Amino acid sequence: MKQPVDHYGSAYIPVDNWVYPAMTRLYSMGFLDTAFLGMRPWTRRSALHMLQASRDAVVSSDNEEAQDILAKLLREFSAEVPDGSSPRPTVYGLESAYTRLMGIGGPTLRDSFHLGQTINNDYGRPYQTGFNNITGFSTVNEVGRFSLYVRGEYQHSPSGSGYSQALASQLSANDYIPYVPPNVPQDTIPANPIAAQNPFRLVEASLSFHLLGHEISGGKSDAWLGPAAGGAMAWSNNAENIYSFRINRVEPLNVFLLSKLLGPLRYDFFYGSLKGHTSPNSPYTHSEMFSFQPTKNFQFGFQRTIIFGGAGHAPVTLHTFLKGFFSFNDTTGAEKNSRNDPGARFSDFNFSYRLPFVRKYATLYLDSISHDDVTPISAPRRAAYRTGVYISQFPGRLNKLDFRVEAVTTDPPVFQSHGGQFNYWEVIQLQGYTNKGYIMGDWIGREAKGGQAWLTYHLSGNEWVQLEYLNKKTPKDFIAGGTTQNQFKVSVVKRLNKDLELNSYYQYEGWKAPIYKSGLQKNSIVSVQLTWFPKLRTSPKQP
Repeated sequence: MKQPVDHYGSAYIPVDNWVYPAMTRLYSMGFLDTAFLGMRPWTRRSALHMLQASRDAVVSSDNEEAQDILAKLLREFSAEVPDGSSPRPTVYGLESAYTRLMGIGGPTLRDSFHLGQTINNDYGRPYQTGFNNITGFSTVNEVGRFSLYVRGEYQHSPSGSGYSQALASQLSANDYIPYVPPNVPQDTIPANPIAAQNPFRLVEASLSFHLLGHEISGGKSDAWLGPAAGGAMAWSNNAENIYSFRINRVEPLNVFLLSKLLGPLRYDFFYGSLKGHTSPNSPYTHSEMFSFQPTKNFQFGFQRTIIFGGAGHAPVTLHTFLKGFFSFNDTTGAEKNSRNDPGARFSDFNFSYRLPFVRKYATLYLDSISHDDVTPISAPRRAAYRTGVYISQFPGRLNKLDFRVEAVTTDPPVFQSHGGQFNYWEVIQLQGYTNKGYIMGDWIGREAKGGQAWLTYHLSGNEWVQLEYLNKKTPKDFIAGGTTQNQFKVSVVKRLNKDLELNSYYQYEGWKAPIYKSGLQKNSIVSVQLTWFPKLRTSPKQP
């Protein structure tokens, strides 16, 4: 079904919204052929167009699970659908209001750059042993070509104990950073004491203008650039979002001759600054991604992130900005320390493929990243990988079950030991691939191996019960004594009524990090979140 040209602006859907697992499941059931899994977030209208293009195929199928998902999703975007032949109305109002009550018993890890994280992919929110809370809201405002999305929240975590002075100094020295002012404190090192946190924070705040299939925006918006569920090598919501200027081709584009070979494409560019860096302070970053879909079952993408500049290093000029785009060679030490430094360059390649003979059941995908290489394809042994298989349904009476498993490594075999100074690290931007202390890409961190597995039973199109297992190991040649994490998690997402969602989980973690605490450490987390999804308003009012 060919979609008409759309001139209306549309807000982005947060990457932690229930819409994404629901639409990913639809894709892996053999529908939603126009979805680009490796480029999120999607806008409300681009998601709607994907659903409209597959609606007839879903409705005419015998897949009751897919039909239920479709019905729930179309209700979610009902405000975007015009009445008859009338244009889309102004859409505005409170999209959600939520509160999350979380209790943590036992010592935790909160250091993605070194030892590990107890809670990942959570926008870099603070957490400590004891009672934690977030309470927030989001609003959607769309009129003509313009859209404004705002999500803000109060965040509370209690005070806690962190690393000793000796451990903080040891980890900082491993990063080649003297642990003295202005490098004390460092956001990448949770040193003792850790004060209670009670900020109000804008999680997302983006003003956009729609032009020829693009959303041109400024502010804070999500980025999840990769097809996996547990993490994304290039960008995820593991760290707090950055303020950026963004040009995102949100609808598939057919390019004369090129698309004959590679199919429709999408691209995304954003530019902004990173916070929480002290050596050097406040570097800049930009990201570019191109994704192609040669067939309805196969898509692949190339992405590049460059971190450059920073107080005390090369000034940010048009020359330094452009050099990152056109410099593909290794740089000398003298060049790295000069104003000619092209910056820290990280290149990503990813793909997803609905497997032959099981197109409606299984999707294989891979996400990879390398440092200072043109692409992971050109230097596969130097790359880090997250790969996985998603089984969206099982035959017969097991059709409400899905299963996903992923393996991940940032410890390539090119050297016996990297000392943590390879992926997500950089010789000039010494706090590496981080924003406010958290890695912006995959939570697995530097020089580590691990994996995740999920088994999900779907109660309905937007309700489920899920079991999850997570494992991570960091070698002792990076962190003295090494680290190990094992997590077991059970979560429930249930609609108490059509507008009120309960999202609750229990997580048990056992971890070892002898450099920090001796012996096996254990913690348990109980989290209960209530989210109210009021119906968005339209003007002029629609029946």
